[in-house]
Amino acid sequence: MRAMGGDQVEEAVSGAVAALRGATDRDWDVRAGRLEWSCRRTAEHIASDLVAYAGQLAGRPTDRYVPFDITFDECESPEDVLQVIEATGALFAAAVRTTPREARAFHPYPFRSADREGFAAMGVTEVLVHTHDVAEGLGIAYEPLAALCADVLTRIFPHVRPEPGPDHWRTLLWATGRGELPGRAPLTGWKWSNNLVIPAERLTLQGVTPAAAADLSAGGTGGFVWIEGGPFQGTRDAAGMVVKAYEAGVHRPEWGMFVLVRREDGRAVGGMGFHGAPDDEGRAEVGYDLAESARGKGYATEALRAMTAWALAREDVTYLLATVDRANSPSQGVISRVGFTRVGTVGDDGEQYAYELRG
Repeated sequence: MRAMGGDQVEEAVSGAVAALRGATDRDWDVRAGRLEWSCRRTAEHIASDLVAYAGQLAGRPTDRYVPFDITFDECESPEDVLQVIEATGALFAAAVRTTPREARAFHPYPFRSADREGFAAMGVTEVLVHTHDVAEGLGIAYEPLAALCADVLTRIFPHVRPEPGPDHWRTLLWATGRGELPGRAPLTGWKWSNNLVIPAERLTLQGVTPAAAADLSAGGTGGFVWIEGGPFQGTRDAAGMVVKAYEAGVHRPEWGMFVLVRREDGRAVGGMGFHGAPDDEGRAEVGYDLAESARGKGYATEALRAMTAWALAREDVTYLLATVDRANSPSQGVISRVGFTRVGTVGDDGEQYAYELRG
């Protein structure tokens, strides 16, 4: 799996500066594309975002942005502006590289936090789309690397169905309200989605992005460090379901898959999640597995309690479902300890027990 980190930040910034440096002799006080801002003001916004995200990763506040900002008051020319973008890009790339994988910091949408990969993806998106705005205002050509666009789409736009083929740039422009795609209505507003993390006592349940799911499904690690024997095949199968939902345009990240990560050492021990969003009656089905070396330690019970509590606290959930093989007594123990009630059997020969948990 291609990483999302400091290298991608540097790729985005260097590509943007290279494109804009060819227009330093033009008037940057003109309007930037469809924005109300000037090209100069838009460039200031790029630099402000880069340094703000660096500050979040460095300070790691949990409830607000670190209260500082930069201005371009000392910038006398477009070349000065580009130098600030280069400097703030380098600071941000360094912050991404030195932030531990498990660390998270405040970001308001949608789950009030992001990790280093999420901040990197947001920073790259800001650079790409706002460089497009400036280039449009200055009347010059700009198109970033397709791989960068794919990186951000599969990490912070999990709700956006990808276009077939390599045209990820047009998809990203459409997803940020800057272009049109055949068969899709134009967007007047847009949003991205960092992964949801649900805390438990010894674990964190970390939402799996489409990028991580594709890697897990293909036999990779998904970017996680696994204990011996992980990930189990059930986790890979569940990741494949996430990929199919993403490609079909029906993936809702909070109703997808989570990897269970141990707090003490950052190692992944298993997978858990939902088979899809709640139906019209408010029913959602859960599933889980653990690497064999992690079994018998109470991890599944702890994680399932945390995930079901999160789900049942929502207004769109009435009750949860689960099915367990009749021969799988350890899993039956987990589901019973969490409070599920056996309500029958499923399958042609009744080879699985059906369970429900109501709020």
